Amino acid sequence: MALETARQLDAQDQLSSFRTRFSVSDPSLIYLDGNSLGRLPSRTSEVVQDLVQRQWGERLIRGWGEGWIDLPQRLGAKIAKLIGAEPDEVVVTDSTSVNFFKLAMAALEARPGRRRVVTEATNFPSDLYLLQGCTRLLGEYEIARVESEDGIVIQPGRIEAELDERTALLTLSHTAFKSGFVHDMGRLTSSAHDAGALVLWDLSHSVGAMPLQLRAQGVDLAVGCCYKYLNGGPGAPAFLYVRREMQEELLSPIWGWFGQRDAFDFGLDYRPAEGVARFLAGTPPVLSMAAIEPGVDLLLEAGMDRVRDKSLRMTEYLIENWAEYLAPLGVTLNSPRDPSIRGSHVSLGHPEGLRIDRALIERMNVIPDFRYPDNIRFGVAPLYNTFEDVYEGIDRMRRVIEDRVYEEFSLDAPKVT
Repeated sequence: MALETARQLDAQDQLSSFRTRFSVSDPSLIYLDGNSLGRLPSRTSEVVQDLVQRQWGERLIRGWGEGWIDLPQRLGAKIAKLIGAEPDEVVVTDSTSVNFFKLAMAALEARPGRRRVVTEATNFPSDLYLLQGCTRLLGEYEIARVESEDGIVIQPGRIEAELDERTALLTLSHTAFKSGFVHDMGRLTSSAHDAGALVLWDLSHSVGAMPLQLRAQGVDLAVGCCYKYLNGGPGAPAFLYVRREMQEELLSPIWGWFGQRDAFDFGLDYRPAEGVARFLAGTPPVLSMAAIEPGVDLLLEAGMDRVRDKSLRMTEYLIENWAEYLAPLGVTLNSPRDPSIRGSHVSLGHPEGLRIDRALIERMNVIPDFRYPDNIRFGVAPLYNTFEDVYEGIDRMRRVIEDRVYEEFSLDAPKVT
């Protein structure tokens, strides 16, 4: 009966046809890790093959004048539609970490005399490391990390209480990487501005999973990756957003020739390019950058409102199955119960989480992922995941626990979890 319910939900799914536009080499594999690496869009193989064989193989260096040179801006303009930005506010370049460093440094230098950064303890650790590196370069700064009372949710008032006249920058991950908790972007951006601070959002677990309205909500700066819900491929270049009104005020700390005005004049003194292009640095990685576009095109075709609607229904269905089949076995819900503050992944906790995760992957043909101390993350990607995927993932986890299959696996963590 439960499996039949999942199949009925799939039959009613308006986005079901999109699954056929992804490479699914093993139909029996339950892939619930789209929040870490999205599936391969079928068209990506064609795009990359054409780039390698025809554009590079035949056109050679002429490819730069025939479209490669504009890839950062062209892809940025498409991603801008997904995040509620203007086309000239987004570029694709470098990695998320490099982009975060560039924007954080620019923001801190734009607020001289303010020596405080506000963030939170459930933020993605790489962002925290980068902040530590930025403040080491710039001198004495205080980094205030707001704690979560339950490890899942942080009430906006707790963050607002840390914002004052000393604050230069507020920076948060919009969707928390462990719990899937979603911050109130509009409220917190406004509160930071009231305190005279700039705001930098990390959108890596939000972009491609929900509609975003950066410009309407007055967001100053943002970064995000392209290999999760955008399906751009492992290690795909990332994007950055700078609100148009701030572009001439801010300066990248990395002065590279693609961020130079009139790059091919080869002048010996740096002059920043106009607009968001000043945050480019070195030569774009054309092969990996071109692989981003097919996944973005699929999301634009599907529409982010429909994607979010299905995401909410799928995570709600997952939690219903958790409550019925896994909660009685001691599995905790480590994500918000309120769907309005939940992203597109759900974390389930168990003291044997690592071994359960290994058993799911190595024995049950289910791929979630694991985050310490006990989080098994199920990431649903609405364009290719089905309700049957969700049901099967939960059911196979139930069997792993009931049959104690996890006891066959070592507590030694693999290199990648």
